[in-house]
Amino acid sequence: MDRVTLHGRLLRSPDSHGGGGGASGDLASIIESRIDRRTFQQHHWEGTFFDYLSLAQQRPAVARNAYQRLYDAILSYGFEKYRVFKRDCVRYHFFSDPIDNGADAIYGLDFSLTQLVDFLRSAAEGYGTDRRILLLHGPVGSSKSTIARLLKKGIEAYSRTDAGALYSFSWLLDEHCGAGGREHEFPCPMHEEPLLLVPREARGDILARLNAAYTPQFRSGQLRIHGELCPFCRRVYDELMRHYGGDWRQAMTHVKVRRIILSEKDRVGIGTFQPKDEKNQDSTELTGDINYRKIAQFGSDSDPRAFNFDGELNIANRGICEFIEVLKLDVAFLYDLLGASQEHLIKPKKFAQTHIDEVILGHTNEPEYKRLQNNEMMEAFRDRTIKIDVPYNIRLDDEIKIYQKDFGPERIRNIHIAPHTLEVAAMWAVLTRLEQPKKAGLALMQKMKLYNGKAIPGFTEDSIKELKEESPREGMSGISPRYVQDKISNALVSRQAVDEKCINPFMVMNELEAGLAHHSLIADEDVRKRYREILSMVKEEYEDIIKAEVQRAISADEEAIKRLCQNYIENVRAYTQREKVLNKYTGKYDEPDERLMRSIEEKIDIPDSRKDDFRQEIMNYIGALALDGKKFEYNTNARLYKALELKLFEDQRDTIKLKNLVSSVVDDETQQKIDIVKQRLIKQFGYNETSATDVLNYVASIFARGDAKSKA
Repeated sequence: MDRVTLHGRLLRSPDSHGGGGGASGDLASIIESRIDRRTFQQHHWEGTFFDYLSLAQQRPAVARNAYQRLYDAILSYGFEKYRVFKRDCVRYHFFSDPIDNGADAIYGLDFSLTQLVDFLRSAAEGYGTDRRILLLHGPVGSSKSTIARLLKKGIEAYSRTDAGALYSFSWLLDEHCGAGGREHEFPCPMHEEPLLLVPREARGDILARLNAAYTPQFRSGQLRIHGELCPFCRRVYDELMRHYGGDWRQAMTHVKVRRIILSEKDRVGIGTFQPKDEKNQDSTELTGDINYRKIAQFGSDSDPRAFNFDGELNIANRGICEFIEVLKLDVAFLYDLLGASQEHLIKPKKFAQTHIDEVILGHTNEPEYKRLQNNEMMEAFRDRTIKIDVPYNIRLDDEIKIYQKDFGPERIRNIHIAPHTLEVAAMWAVLTRLEQPKKAGLALMQKMKLYNGKAIPGFTEDSIKELKEESPREGMSGISPRYVQDKISNALVSRQAVDEKCINPFMVMNELEAGLAHHSLIADEDVRKRYREILSMVKEEYEDIIKAEVQRAISADEEAIKRLCQNYIENVRAYTQREKVLNKYTGKYDEPDERLMRSIEEKIDIPDSRKDDFRQEIMNYIGALALDGKKFEYNTNARLYKALELKLFEDQRDTIKLKNLVSSVVDDETQQKIDIVKQRLIKQFGYNETSATDVLNYVASIFARGDAKSKA
């Protein structure tokens, strides 16, 4: 039938489009344009075992082990070295997630990530850490799972590149896995390295030849091939050798080598194990189980052809196996991990120990790790783990990036997020993770600013180093980014946000505070009280920020600030030269205007006893610029510029009558000036009409309160 109906509508059948013409043809063309057939063919390369030997001789890197491949995958994206607080650090671009355009990017954990990469470097070199379990330890929501996900995603992406290519093999046999034919293909169930097919007597010579041609790009170290074939492949190999009377070359004609792409979805080289109900889980999930359907065919449950080598440790061979909440595992599973890590061997049911080549990665939180430390029965497991602490961020700018990733303008398009909304949330989160400073005269907010790189008089990099040393566990407790993300989400879907298409910092702070009463991880009322007090500190800091922004918006009249600067400099020059100033209106020479100069200098806390020094400093600064052929401008000197802005704001505030906004009684002339300020807030600071009006009204109320207090 050429036509069909759907819900009463007349439709043509697919064939009636004339072989993919029209709209469907256009869509098919789009799909085809995205498919690279050449890459597909490279990813599905097949050849004989002897083809692979030639390939390995040309490109020895194909024979790297799992640790070497993972380390090279991380280094392939590059890195940069930098120095912070008198400590050397490395930022590996891999952890910015270039694979998915930053979807899983990690911020502020460079020291922990450097430790992790150092561990992998040591393992890649064969220095012993390749026989350990890598254990990521930290509070909930500190990016442990994200790091594991990045490592899995990274090695998968690397296996798709020419540099990261790796190969396994299949056996060409008859339908009963025998040597009588080659019409059936049986892949190695554990995706093993084809060079394991080389007899042990010849491996040393083969490796010597390959290592002579091997030059690692990112490290030293040599290729190493350990272990034997899996039970299935060993059975087939032995049978073929018997069939051909020990003729190894003839036996290898039954081998087809193929390129493999590591894939968690396809269970090739990447495994993930998660604790479940003890009654429904046993160790066969790690090491495979008997295929009862095939027992009748092969006659024994100890025949490797009647066994499924599909446990997580089996399928993760050549790549990485992640253990989620590893310390929640039953003891029987942890015993399997002991051999898997130390000897690189696993013990499938009714078979000899089987070699594996994979990175074993686990992660756990603080309570579980403390329980491990207190359990004397787990001493062997503790001895085989290398713990890397993954703390929360204690640097404000990095915490802000976490929330910008989820709530930036690319993600949130229909609701305006007012400036500083994410900043105040991040500020509160970071402050909850910091310990109260022991140094006299240093507040918690100042400590956070120091950690964020802001200069505070009286504190140097040595001071910051001391602060960090006296609080080594900072970042291992406090509020999780997940909690903050949840509360920002609540604010975004609130009735006010939906109606006004806008959220502001107060909406988020209200959500953060309201959620504390029901926070499942806070059992101590004193902790809740402390977090609420920190929220009050953040509110005060936010008020200071927006007051400064409104001040800058009001005093952003460039011509007015230029005139004020010129007037100040003329008076300062006359004062330092002991001269008089020409009054343009009277035509007479007057004494320098001391009142004007002090009204500006007081804005940046220049005491009367230091005014001469400051004025001379300004004149010396102007002279030095002139010697370099540069011109002094109103914004050249940062301190003076700030003082001029504050002075102009004070003058303008009275003419704008900002405090009258609170009473909503504003004349046309004042409204015109306010509209100009509002536009400056929108253009210069990122507000929209609603948020600019809100912040202007709020700052007006602050000044109104201030005036009321001063009159009282």
